[in-house]
Amino acid sequence: MKCLICERIELIKKNKNPYFVKELKTGYVVIGDYQKFRGYTLFLCKKHVKELHHLDKDFKVKYLEEMSIVNEAVQIAFKAEKMNVELLGNGDAHLHFHLFPRNSGDMPIKGPVWWTPKEEMYHEKYKVSSEDLDFLKEKLLIVLECLLKN
Repeated sequence: MKCLICERIELIKKNKNPYFVKELKTGYVVIGDYQKFRGYTLFLCKKHVKELHHLDKDFKVKYLEEMSIVNEAVQIAFKAEKMNVELLGNGDAHLHFHLFPRNSGDMPIKGPVWWTPKEEMYHEKYKVSSEDLDFLKEKLLIVLECLLKN
């Protein structure tokens, strides 16, 4: 069975993944294909493992540190009141974090993003355009590089 995340990482390596923002030591920062929650970003682990505890200690600590920096960059870049950070892997069993910027009123009731009906979450109107994708990537990259310098 093919791994969608491994395929996307291979596209990054070939410079053919339009959602790619930045490579870090342990993973790749990418903008989400759909932007129901503006600034939705993923942090894909460079190693193909199913669970966080499958990583060796040093790599795991660095991966979590980098994920935290990416999470902070997303919050700053997209002016989120709160961040939802999720490590699921039920659909794609390759370690990756979902980073969702959240703001008051972004859902009809308070709760996790996954309460949004799938047909709404992945509605065509939330598919990011190439122009908007460039804007989102640039905005995130500026903040991310600033944080990484410190």
